[in-house]
Amino acid sequence: MNKAIIAEPTPQEIKETKLYQQWGLTDEEYQMISEEILGRLPNYTETGLFSVMWSEHCSYKNSKPVLRKFPTEGPQVLQGPGEGAGIVDIGDGQAVVFKAESHNHPSAVEPYEGAATGVGGIIRDIFSMGARPIAILDSLRFGELTNERTKYLLEEVVAGISGYGNCIGIPTVGGEVAFDACYEGNPLVNAMCVGLIDHKDIQKGQAKGVGNIIMYVGAKTGRDGIHGATFASEEFVEGEEQQRSAVQVGDPFMEKLLLEACLELILEHSDSLIGIQDMGAAGLVSSSSEMASKAGSGLKLYLDDVPQRETGMTPYEMMLSESQERMLICVKQGHEAEVEALFQKYGLEAVVIGEVTDDGAYRLYHQGKEVANLPVDALAEDAPTYHKEKAEPARIQAFRQQPDFEPVIDDATAILLQLLQQPTIASKKSIFETYDSQVRTNTVVGPGSDAAVLRIKGTNKALAMTTDCNARYLYLDPEQGGQIAVAEAARNIVASGGRPLAITDCLNYGSPDKPEGFWELWTSAEGIAKACEILETPVISGNVSLYNETNGQAIYPTPVIGMVGLIEKVEHITTQHFQTPEDLIYLIGETKADFNGSELQKLQNGSINGRLMAFDLLEEKQNQAIVLSAIQAGLVKSAHDCAEGGLAVALAESAFKKNVGISVQLDLPQSWLFSETQSRFVLSIAPENQTAFEALAGDSACLIGKVTAEPQLKIQGSDGMIVVETALARKKWEEAIPCLLK
Repeated sequence: MNKAIIAEPTPQEIKETKLYQQWGLTDEEYQMISEEILGRLPNYTETGLFSVMWSEHCSYKNSKPVLRKFPTEGPQVLQGPGEGAGIVDIGDGQAVVFKAESHNHPSAVEPYEGAATGVGGIIRDIFSMGARPIAILDSLRFGELTNERTKYLLEEVVAGISGYGNCIGIPTVGGEVAFDACYEGNPLVNAMCVGLIDHKDIQKGQAKGVGNIIMYVGAKTGRDGIHGATFASEEFVEGEEQQRSAVQVGDPFMEKLLLEACLELILEHSDSLIGIQDMGAAGLVSSSSEMASKAGSGLKLYLDDVPQRETGMTPYEMMLSESQERMLICVKQGHEAEVEALFQKYGLEAVVIGEVTDDGAYRLYHQGKEVANLPVDALAEDAPTYHKEKAEPARIQAFRQQPDFEPVIDDATAILLQLLQQPTIASKKSIFETYDSQVRTNTVVGPGSDAAVLRIKGTNKALAMTTDCNARYLYLDPEQGGQIAVAEAARNIVASGGRPLAITDCLNYGSPDKPEGFWELWTSAEGIAKACEILETPVISGNVSLYNETNGQAIYPTPVIGMVGLIEKVEHITTQHFQTPEDLIYLIGETKADFNGSELQKLQNGSINGRLMAFDLLEEKQNQAIVLSAIQAGLVKSAHDCAEGGLAVALAESAFKKNVGISVQLDLPQSWLFSETQSRFVLSIAPENQTAFEALAGDSACLIGKVTAEPQLKIQGSDGMIVVETALARKKWEEAIPCLLK
């Protein structure tokens, strides 16, 4: 049956049946739209436009008060939040552009396409700013690998990321994967893209200048992804059919053409171009209304001219479709033919679908009729902002009163081998080997060290990049856990020789409608903001993904931090791998009995609880400054941050790549080798640089041993010793995930 024949409900029927509730609008919001904004009942199309634009995914109506906490400015920031991506100055008239986005709900339903289109969308955000994308990173969370569905989700998500990134020819250079039971029904798939731009080429997503032309470029519009933004703002309930139609389908080859065409338009036809924006969440309505609202103008759009790949599409379907590989551009009147010719060269359509007006109205026409007439700001700006109730979860009070976890260690060597096989610690080689990390030949350090590093062609500089978050820490203490997420990202950048510049974030949480859920979001944002201020890494972009719940059970609060740093000279690039026998091994930072929330606690108890470790941002900043100074002074041969699994795991990971050994002596109980105290680094130094290094590092550094030619890990504690062949430890570490997946 032809879809166009089905009559849409009248405005009165929408009101009486409360159809708008199925689309995520509340009674109060519907009343605000009909009584305060329009002074009439909205029709079917208009109700649909409001429902997606006022979703949490597009309007941030629950999270705006939270996002205002973040520092967003600094001398290095050229573009903060509010555009397709943030931009940071890296000197010499160049800048780095980056952003992270979540595609969690689509990936839970259709893991391959969900992950692939997440990558496609974030790439468009970068080139819509005028930047050439140079790297993709990801941050993934799954349930335990003992679960069959989790194995399926992991394999399909990884295939989707590599399928899209490899085909479009942008290297996937880094990321992280963690496993906890709370993600079983609701995996997290966060993708980050980094691009390079010259200051003079920076674009804005705006539609201004009366009579200027709105053009649609890229793939045709279909019925995929309708209400994707609303779908992203809902919880999952087992047994309910999830909306597969809300998941889009990606075509990386089309995107490659679109990328090249858009960059040519920006770089060689800048006199024709007024604004450009990706059609992402909420598709055509979001991109067009935001472009007009930012410029203080209005728009007329003629929907019969929208390229369609299905017959009988209604205005509602065309406006809400989230078909992939589409961009909206505003060009100067009279330049349409030039733009059409440019896109034709790439085999792409560029079609005039509207024009800019000066009356602030957003009007849609279809088959000779006006099908929507709304104030443009009502869609893009005027969604209500909610100050939700906050309540500390009962677990937090309980954690504070619990005695600290004290591990029992009978055999420290066996514990090290068990920890190396924990999926969150174990090698992710079998995952990242499916990604092309070398395409475009700028990758100096690919997956498998603390941060990925790409050289900047034509200069002596490089960029370090990473994604980080330990959600277990946030589960125990959201504020301190939020600080640690930023600090750990910065440690990874510093360990690779970079100076942290700024962050992007993906704030993945449960429902903000529950006071405990909103408290987690609010409190962790305070921690993130404080760390960003002290470490001088403002928040320049990001997104919020709420309602990550299944059957009322929320995920751990998981604010993934994407960070980029500048390496001023390529000779400063440092990896985590020990290089040469006889090099001295130093530990920066103090070790304490910090086991709550650790891998060891999870290994021995099957769960985590208790108070989170004490954490000092000023000590963190000082230790990072020492490491970066030592690297820039040419004194450091390897640097690795101490994270999950503690010092013993960090030492082992540093020895694996070159199959060297270590001989380390510590005046610590052997259980403390697995403590997860923050602000620590493991460095290796050539013997001839010992005096210079110790003078620079002072009391913050402690000589703990040396690298040995005999490939054996020997770590002596005050009450016991770890001894294991490097090759055996590495084998266990590398084979853990492939074994679990079989």
